[in-house]
Amino acid sequence: MKTNIIPFAIIAIVGIFAVVIVSSIGVSQRADIQNAEENGGETEEVTEEEASDPEALFANSCASCHGGDLTGGAGPDLTTVGASLSAEEIQDIIENGQGTMPPGLLQGQEANEVAAWLAEMK
Repeated sequence: MKTNIIPFAIIAIVGIFAVVIVSSIGVSQRADIQNAEENGGETEEVTEEEASDPEALFANSCASCHGGDLTGGAGPDLTTVGASLSAEEIQDIIENGQGTMPPGLLQGQEANEVAAWLAEMK
């Protein structure tokens, strides 16, 4: 029985090219991975526009528990929070936490802007 060697040679050549391509991709990503490890991982950058937009701040820091539409989830419903709490009280809760809510998710001006926005929810 005669075995044709050409298909095996083609498969070997394609395999060698695949190894070279994957290796070159890995080498180019090595520096990025090393930088991420040295800098403690990647950090999410917040643009200046998002920093002054209370809805964007809420979406990035609060919506996972309070829901994107403020109706609650793991955290309480905030659709009418302004009817029962002032902006200062809301800011205090944002900065210092309350119940299962952890403190320090937002601080300073960011907490103030989100608190003022939530105080309008009546």
